[in-house]
Amino acid sequence: MPVLGIGGLFFRSHDPDALSAWYKTYLGIGAGCTANPGATPDPWFWETQGGPVIFAPFKVDTDYFAADKQFMLNLRVSEIDGLIATLTAAGIAVETRAEWDDPSTGRFARIHDPEGNAVELWQPPA
Repeated sequence: MPVLGIGGLFFRSHDPDALSAWYKTYLGIGAGCTANPGATPDPWFWETQGGPVIFAPFKVDTDYFAADKQFMLNLRVSEIDGLIATLTAAGIAVETRAEWDDPSTGRFARIHDPEGNAVELWQPPA
């Protein structure tokens, strides 16, 4: 199969410019961002690091994320505690639950963007 990975995530927004700025400011993702130290950011792309990606449709009646949303973004992170502290200091509510964390799957936290979309933060196991 010739698919190499996810090439983009496209979704509707009431204010695309403001939402793009929020993701860039608080999560460091979007056009002009890079997750690779020392890399020169490209104004059109978000350069990510390779690693596992979960692609998993959920049942229509799942309670894992809001019923009025069609998707939940899951972002792989390297230092979840530091990110949680930064987001909390910026006034962004961060939800954690002990039952979400498991040594075999990693640690999780959840935030919501300004338009109410759930963003799950995932630190895979070491």
